[in-house]
Amino acid sequence: MTLPDFRNLGVMLRTLVIAEAANLVALVAHAPDMFEALTRVGSAALPFESSLLMVVLLLFVLAPWLSGLQYRQGVGAVVAIVAFVSGGLDLGLRAWAGVVPMAGAAKAAALGALLAALILGYFNWRQRVLSPALANARLMALQSRIRPHFLFNCLNTAVSLVRQDPRLAEQVLLDMADLFRVLLADSRALVPLADEVRLAKSYLEIEQLRLGGRLRVQWDCEAAPLGAQVPILVLQPLLENAVRYGVEPSADGGDVSVAINVHGRQLVIEVCNPVAGSDGPPPTGNRIALANIAERLALHFDAEGGLRTSSRGGQFVVKVSMPLSDADARQKTGAGGAG
Repeated sequence: MTLPDFRNLGVMLRTLVIAEAANLVALVAHAPDMFEALTRVGSAALPFESSLLMVVLLLFVLAPWLSGLQYRQGVGAVVAIVAFVSGGLDLGLRAWAGVVPMAGAAKAAALGALLAALILGYFNWRQRVLSPALANARLMALQSRIRPHFLFNCLNTAVSLVRQDPRLAEQVLLDMADLFRVLLADSRALVPLADEVRLAKSYLEIEQLRLGGRLRVQWDCEAAPLGAQVPILVLQPLLENAVRYGVEPSADGGDVSVAINVHGRQLVIEVCNPVAGSDGPPPTGNRIALANIAERLALHFDAEGGLRTSSRGGQFVVKVSMPLSDADARQKTGAGGAG
């Protein structure tokens, strides 16, 4: 088990919501009626809200240090931080008001520690619940990625090259081996963006041998942070869909464009391909892989990761976004080149 990422927007929002809900339940439980509970909300707002905001800010600042601790040590550190802030702030407010009963500060520290343990327990439960979801996501990835038509196409391409260009046929088989090795890897893993770009280009090289001039690819990733950690198989499935639904159905083929950029603290991957025959959305089969990627982004990054699709000017556009660390956001080394 690991501590939640206290710099993740989803984690911060959940922490605030649970804390506010727990505070409201406590006020209702100790009030004779609902009206009295609502009046107590105002009087308790200053110490509780101040303590809560200070805790969230402190955990945000200390997140890198907390992530380096073992789980039990991290839980102890978080509980101690919350207890210290809650008790210290209560003591300070009472001293400012001219009353300094130590029992009140001790009670605030104990309640803060209990609430911290409750919230950490929720995140622990959520992580355990999502573990089967990650396993299911991996199974879905395998089912949607290992498609017989792709395997047969690759094998036919290799067979056709065996006599006329044995070395190229060998390279096709090696590229296939790399693809299937990644397909069988743990879908919970994060890998460098450079590996995803390399895998995607290997896949496109196989498809370009089969489709020839019908498949035209443009890369725009000079500003891509190659060391950024991204979920495995986040780019290649998008390109596979682009080829299958945007290029193959047309006798003239089509252009597939890939743009990888950094917007603030977000890594944005955009893949565009023509919509064969209409300006509407692509066939429904395309949605299987897209739904799988969106699910894995949510599992990895919570509210800070996402996938959006749109259609414009006969082009189907998939935009994937995910958060970057401060070091990754500062990278300016690009993948370069056209595929």
